[in-house]
Amino acid sequence: MLNSENLPTDKVLAWSKLLEYDFFRIYSHHLILFAPPKAQSPKNIKENNSRRMPEFRKHLYTVEIIDFIMEQISNGEKTKLEVMRDYRIPKTTLYKWLEKYNNRKES
Repeated sequence: MLNSENLPTDKVLAWSKLLEYDFFRIYSHHLILFAPPKAQSPKNIKENNSRRMPEFRKHLYTVEIIDFIMEQISNGEKTKLEVMRDYRIPKTTLYKWLEKYNNRKES
């Protein structure tokens, strides 16, 4: 299974239960971080609202994702500008995270 390119979800679910670890969370984190940007015209917005399709929203960053991003900045792997560009995080959001992370680190 380790060398296989794909794993059926029932196998992943079985391993998640056996090891008591949510492997699906890794996948959902990846979706949130690397989701393609939306290019919606007013017509597309009306169509989406009428279908009531679920959408991933930017404010769904989990603590693990925020810690991962803060670690990249503190280790010098990425600059603040690279993080904002690569993950499409607004500047104000990133600076709020930096302030909160620094306060948490000092405590």
